[in-house]
Amino acid sequence: MRKLTINGVKLLDNIDSNNSFLAELASPQIGCITWRQREHLVNIVQPHDRKDKLLEFLTRRSVADFQQFINVLARYQSHLVPLLVTDGGEALLIRRLFVNY
Repeated sequence: MRKLTINGVKLLDNIDSNNSFLAELASPQIGCITWRQREHLVNIVQPHDRKDKLLEFLTRRSVADFQQFINVLARYQSHLVPLLVTDGGEALLIRRLFVNY
């Protein structure tokens, strides 16, 4: 959940919270948000508000649900996954710089 706090702004700017993405997050196979939460999100008109609420819902879910979210995100918007698994790629970049010296 720390990753959502650190990179939440970047996610808000870049994530696409379309209906098919939200439906998969709420599907019985994935279940990282509830169907009721999905319905609430779909009814939010402003995309920024919808994404903000999605991230809020995710912070209240379990670590397993967060991992499921990352798995779905990898299928729909894989370019955003590094924000959640490597502190935005910065940790890897710093390590590579020090290894090369």
